[in-house]
Amino acid sequence: MKQIKIGLIGFGTVGAGLVETVQKNGDLIAKRSGILPVISKIADLDIVSDRGVTVADGVLGTDAMALIDSPDVDVVVELVGGITAARQFVTTALKQGKPVVTANKALLATYGDELFALARKHQTEIYFEASVGGGIPCIKALREGLVGNRIKEIYGILNGTCNYILTTMETDNTGFEVVLKAAQEAGYAEANPSMDVDGLDTAHKAALLASLVYGKWFTAADVDVQGIREVTLNDICYADSLGYRIKLLAAIKDIDGYIQLSVCPSLIPESSLLGHVNGVYNAVRVAGDVVGTTLYYGRGAGREATSSAVVADVVDIGLNLLGNCSNRLPAFPVFEEYKGLIASDEVVSRYYLRLQVADQPGTLAIISGILGKYQISIASVTQKEDQQLSVPIMILTHKAKVSAMRQAIEEISREKSIHAAPVVFRIEDLA
Repeated sequence: MKQIKIGLIGFGTVGAGLVETVQKNGDLIAKRSGILPVISKIADLDIVSDRGVTVADGVLGTDAMALIDSPDVDVVVELVGGITAARQFVTTALKQGKPVVTANKALLATYGDELFALARKHQTEIYFEASVGGGIPCIKALREGLVGNRIKEIYGILNGTCNYILTTMETDNTGFEVVLKAAQEAGYAEANPSMDVDGLDTAHKAALLASLVYGKWFTAADVDVQGIREVTLNDICYADSLGYRIKLLAAIKDIDGYIQLSVCPSLIPESSLLGHVNGVYNAVRVAGDVVGTTLYYGRGAGREATSSAVVADVVDIGLNLLGNCSNRLPAFPVFEEYKGLIASDEVVSRYYLRLQVADQPGTLAIISGILGKYQISIASVTQKEDQQLSVPIMILTHKAKVSAMRQAIEEISREKSIHAAPVVFRIEDLA
């Protein structure tokens, strides 16, 4: 049996969960794997607050650099979040040849190319299962379980905060702002929720998944992003009446060697497995050319779920150390076959279009004419009856280029009969 001494930087919610998991299931892990994880050192600026776990005297301190330098640390676990300090900690550990486990998707999506190159140079490695999907082992599935597949597409519900908000809007028949406030009070949303509700958190995760399976480095800046602030209760009710649910969906697709990356509110079939992913849960749907479609589902965040993924990474590193090897399976190999990104304007999709229009003859004809001008075919139209002078119209389209839809919306917006900015979401039928 090999003992692996863990140096933990960041003793917050997930860090405390890691300590609790190791204390609770360390013997079980050792029996299953031959690796006994031990919390050797912990560094955090706050060494006073109660985390609900107890550690031995001398384990907890405030000096992260001293922790990295310590001969009593075999693997460094970085759980501080953010980019600046975390980058420094990870870089220092790698330069000393110490393997790193991190849950920091923003760090890897921003500096991953640099950090993984540094790990290879110093013959060590970075494991990052907890960075996408919390406790769902989707990274391991993509790296190992599906290694014999070309990945044709990935759809992901990757942000528990957004999924909780959209689910609660539907089940409680309540608007976005009210649900967001309740989510903040319940601890499901941050005081500043923009990273989640504006889609950037999901974009970081989408960039990591794309980099992993397509062998080119992508960042959040490469992802076409739209958040959920514009989703109204009317949108959710209308989608439901047509057999759809609205989810903040990451879409990653290989289209003839070019990669599509997007994160946006999307209408997906209620009958699909992703359509039944509710609350704070996450799911990743992967289509491979050999295996077909697979789905990975579970808790996407939280103390226990995320610490489960971190422990799994520590054990993998322990097995590598036991076998005196590193980079046994390269995290981000470079493939020559992929040609780069599809320009966002060239993406083809079906669309849901919501317009607030004047209730007067000829308005729908004007809208139809503009859409037709840009080769956008209408699949269905619904107008909600209202006693007001302004009424909502919901339109579903057939497939069209994003560029065509943007031009059409720009022209429609200039019409005097349009009383509010048009809202457009994509439709993913998940064929």
